[in-house]
Amino acid sequence: MIDLAFVRANLPVVEEKLRARGIDPAIALGDFTAIDRERRDAITQVETLKARRNKLTEEIARLRKSGADASAQTEETKSLKSEVEALESRATAADERLRAILQTIPNLPQDSVPVGSDEHGNVAEKHWGDKPGVDFAPRPHWELGEALNILDFNRAAKISGSRFVVHYGAGARLERALANFMLDLHTREHGYTEVLPPYMVNSKSLFGTGQLPKFAEDLFHCDDKDAYTPGELQDGDHWLIPTAEVPVTNLLRDETIDEAQLSISLCAYTPCFRSEAGSYGKDVRGMIRQHQFQKVELVKFTTPEKSNEEHEALTRHAETVLEKLGLPYRRMLLCTGDMGFASSKTYDLEVWLPGQNLYREISSCSNFQDFQARRANIRYRPSGGPFKSKLLKKSEYLHTLNGSGLAVGRTYLAILENYQQADGSIKVPEALVPYMNGQTVIAKQERIG
Repeated sequence: MIDLAFVRANLPVVEEKLRARGIDPAIALGDFTAIDRERRDAITQVETLKARRNKLTEEIARLRKSGADASAQTEETKSLKSEVEALESRATAADERLRAILQTIPNLPQDSVPVGSDEHGNVAEKHWGDKPGVDFAPRPHWELGEALNILDFNRAAKISGSRFVVHYGAGARLERALANFMLDLHTREHGYTEVLPPYMVNSKSLFGTGQLPKFAEDLFHCDDKDAYTPGELQDGDHWLIPTAEVPVTNLLRDETIDEAQLSISLCAYTPCFRSEAGSYGKDVRGMIRQHQFQKVELVKFTTPEKSNEEHEALTRHAETVLEKLGLPYRRMLLCTGDMGFASSKTYDLEVWLPGQNLYREISSCSNFQDFQARRANIRYRPSGGPFKSKLLKKSEYLHTLNGSGLAVGRTYLAILENYQQADGSIKVPEALVPYMNGQTVIAKQERIG
């Protein structure tokens, strides 16, 4: 959530940043200015009435001391008290209305983000790796996987519906190998602490990272006894997580961390559940847009001064996975119109898929600055320094970052397409051979049933 005080003090800047995102400020902000004026007027009147009440209190004391009648002043004081309470309620209500407006407004893009209306405004900052040169027509992963009997979309549809897949044999092992490889890389070489969080969260957690209330239709809500009521954030309801970003970020919700503990780097391997609302008819074949998939997520908590530096580091950690697997990719700096709701700056890593002759997003690495921390109330206590007392320093909102390190299913299909051989078999990337128990090639296996 954007800082309310910042919006009040920098309204033209906020309006400009919203327009850069393709959002009409008049619609997004609504009656913000009028509500804020109402709030300010109420506060001003409260201060005026309190000053009058203080004078009356002094006058009543003098009158009573001299034995004079103070009943009129006493009655006025009672009346002022009722007026002050009513005005304070108006100011509080106005504050709540302003915060309700801000809850639906996306984060403001950093100045370094290119202005653009959609993905065509994104900027390619880096290309890595050579596209595989083959003397045969490369096939898409769904054809390869089904021909090898390692992927089964039909039986998955039978037991769960569309946008699911079943993995068999070496295919199931490849998924597990990728997850273990990524976790080992990030914990051993990149300094992340592994976390195994719950796969269900409450609505307060989803609000903290920005999924609620705006994107409820993109989520799976559990049909338990505490049904979700729009507008209410509960502790006891349950949602399936769309990404490990949600439970891992909310580990520190409503907590204050000492600056000496920052930066904190966490990674988690979890299933992710997406309703894919609005995507029907898109990517209906294969594993691109599934209701359930696995992902290794990277999450960082840091100070405002270090967040851009940590963003570059986190993105580099995700790139390292692709490079060690020998998968060609490009780094895209997303424009203002293509960024996610909570992001202030995002890099997408897109892997080359020869079977489809295109690049496809495999990781999205974002700096949220204090947007999520403000919603989830995650703070840090600055260190005192040589001339500052720690006790006198107020706590501040820290910055949060996250990125896929990587989406396991998309890495899986990228391996199938980039390492396919003329006979339809799949060469196992060298980095994964130890995780595949020495297996170097995935050949056609016997069909189950």
